[in-house]
Amino acid sequence: MLVPLSWLKDYVDIDITPQELEKRLFDCGFEVEELTEVGKDISNVVAGLVTKCEAIPDTHLHVCQVDCGDKGSFQICCGADNVYEGGVYPVALVGASVLMTAKDHKTVEGVMTIKKGKLRGVDSEGMLCSGTELGVSEGMYPGAGYNGLLVLPKDTKPGTDVKDMLGLNDWLFDISITANRPDCQSVFGIAREVAAALDKPVKMPALDYTETDKTLDEFDVKVEASDLCPRYIGHYVYDVKIDESPLWMKRRLALVGQDPISNIVDITNYILLELGQPMHAFDRDYVEGDRIEVRRAHDGEKIVTLDDQEYTLDSNNLVICDAVKPVALAGVMGGLNSEIRDTTGEVLFESAKFARDNIRKTARQHGKSTDASGRYAKGVDEYATVMAMKRALHLVEELGCGKISSTHKDVNTGNSIEPHEMKVDIKRVNDVLGIEVPKDEIIRIMKNLDFAPTIEGDKLTLMVPAYRGDMENYPDVAEEVIRMYGYDNVIPTFMPDSKVTMGGLNNKQKKELRLKKALCSTGAYECIHYSFFSPSDLDMINLPEDAKERQAIRILNPINEDMSLMRTTLVPSMLAAISRNQKKGNLSGRLFEIGNKFIAKELPINDYPDERETLCITAFGDDEDFFSLKGMVEKVAETLIVDFEYNAATVPFLHPYQTAEIVCDGEKIGFMGKVAYEVSEKYDLRTAVYIAELDLKALVKYYGNTPSFRPISKFADENRDLALVMDKEISCGQVEKVIKDSCKAVGDVKLFDVYEGSSIPEGKKSMAFTVTFEPGENGFEEEAVDKYVKKILKNLNFHLGVDLRA
Repeated sequence: MLVPLSWLKDYVDIDITPQELEKRLFDCGFEVEELTEVGKDISNVVAGLVTKCEAIPDTHLHVCQVDCGDKGSFQICCGADNVYEGGVYPVALVGASVLMTAKDHKTVEGVMTIKKGKLRGVDSEGMLCSGTELGVSEGMYPGAGYNGLLVLPKDTKPGTDVKDMLGLNDWLFDISITANRPDCQSVFGIAREVAAALDKPVKMPALDYTETDKTLDEFDVKVEASDLCPRYIGHYVYDVKIDESPLWMKRRLALVGQDPISNIVDITNYILLELGQPMHAFDRDYVEGDRIEVRRAHDGEKIVTLDDQEYTLDSNNLVICDAVKPVALAGVMGGLNSEIRDTTGEVLFESAKFARDNIRKTARQHGKSTDASGRYAKGVDEYATVMAMKRALHLVEELGCGKISSTHKDVNTGNSIEPHEMKVDIKRVNDVLGIEVPKDEIIRIMKNLDFAPTIEGDKLTLMVPAYRGDMENYPDVAEEVIRMYGYDNVIPTFMPDSKVTMGGLNNKQKKELRLKKALCSTGAYECIHYSFFSPSDLDMINLPEDAKERQAIRILNPINEDMSLMRTTLVPSMLAAISRNQKKGNLSGRLFEIGNKFIAKELPINDYPDERETLCITAFGDDEDFFSLKGMVEKVAETLIVDFEYNAATVPFLHPYQTAEIVCDGEKIGFMGKVAYEVSEKYDLRTAVYIAELDLKALVKYYGNTPSFRPISKFADENRDLALVMDKEISCGQVEKVIKDSCKAVGDVKLFDVYEGSSIPEGKKSMAFTVTFEPGENGFEEEAVDKYVKKILKNLNFHLGVDLRA
């Protein structure tokens, strides 16, 4: 939020530098993201009177004699079409700094220093300046938007520094306001805090105005949706004269990035910035029936807003209506059908409090974020709602742009805007802080913050202003005390039960870090994706309607539909990442992600979901295949010191003949395979993609596994090649498991050939394995390996019906 220093000084006598004020704001809990000097790039620019102006023949230039008072007289060449003898203009003297503009004389390209020079052979000792070259807009000074020289009043004394005249001697504080302090989302809100920090009184903005006897008896306000609008204030103003706002108001609006429009509209924008209360003004001529009705929109109802955009509404949206139609989308933007025009003669002012969540959802639903919706979404209090209407009517009277009738409507639910009492124990406040703050200091601080404190014994009684909705109990009082007393007064101490530890990672963190490093060693890069996905993602991976992954938890208030479900699988996120990479020319690679998937116990949810930590691995590119992905999965098994088995499986989004389920100790812990062609087409994948997903939550019980040392035998390993005939349905993993279970001496089993042909019976296949037998400390006895082989063949035949190939 931008706050000009000059505006703050209307409410507080600030006698410290902007840099010191920045520190004070930091100290009391307000982060100043940036402190900007408004005219920092402008120097040595004064008012100059053109005493003589002659055209340079055959050019558009003029040579001028310019009187700059005590700075001297100078000859300056100028090409502007509005330079003339007797005119007063800003003059950048030699050595001055001004903004450098592009050829369009509007776009600023940098800062330049003025030097002596020649134009068409004529000496020039300075430069006459436009508004753009001084960083001044039309809102900050009349005529600054003209594509020529900035014209100053003729009574301006030559040699006067123009920065004060143009409002350039100012500072802007860009302040970050925390979510619990919506009362500070305004210049006056910050001024209250500055006054407290400087131990000075705050000056209230003028709220007085004079009502006439005129009334609009037929004017009525009805609030149907009081749960969404607890207070709505309307006031009738007549004899309105639409004109420009005074320079002081336009300048303040321009300083914070608001374009001045007209006096009535500017008043509503000014109040938003000054008091943080959004307001709106309706042209009475276009409010049918002299009636304002606040209600939920009808489904399908339409409104065209001030920016000429049409929106279709539903019953979740709040609208302001006249007797016939919607005239505003409540808290977001007014309707085009009731905007203030040059012909407006009567106005209905609106100041209201709307439910913050409703306005936030409406703005997000229609993609329409405005200053008003932003303020309502952060929270507006009813104290400001009432105060804002009074301030607006005062400004109408001060600017002479209308007369205030005595017709005033305040429809509310009975919420008080008076302070309410809060009692807290000083001991509990000090216990929170861990220090003893003197009672006198507590009284001083809370008085400066407008809490009207009193103390009896250890009991502190406060009168909490209606705008301080964040004050609920003694911890809030402790926060107020310490931010003004000073955080540097807090003495660092250990909690009573605290211990000094060495820190570091726990076993789970260590194992997962080792797992990540292992996967990186295979050439994979780690990914991190959102924990949300779109309902369409489930369709893109061909999941059937009864798939358990479709039982996803829907977010109540999603950012958008693409992130409206808590993910039940990591696959869509990974496939989308591959698609993005391939569109950018990265056609091959290896990726992995460790993240949670969220499994609901039931829908709708009545309990926390099962958050299952999951590992997703992928390999894509022309050089990758099923076995390269299997190698990465085996790297996981090696790191966890477990054995995985692989069985043929069916997964909707994987190739039917290149898919396997991953089993550990008889428990299915994941799947792997090649992404099906039709799924690849949906994601616009340009190469083959192989993907695996493993349930790390099921594997966490193995995180404690540690490698055991086995000395290398002095005897050589023994290898045997076995060509086996079996049914086609039997998998390699099944055979390997039986071989390993049959003999403890088996160290490794490797498949090296698969054959189906004329010598193999129909319905059968041949698989050839190399079985490695590892000798112990004493080596193998004679014929021991042959005995092992016979045992293995016997078990293979018994369990799987496998025979040795003849």
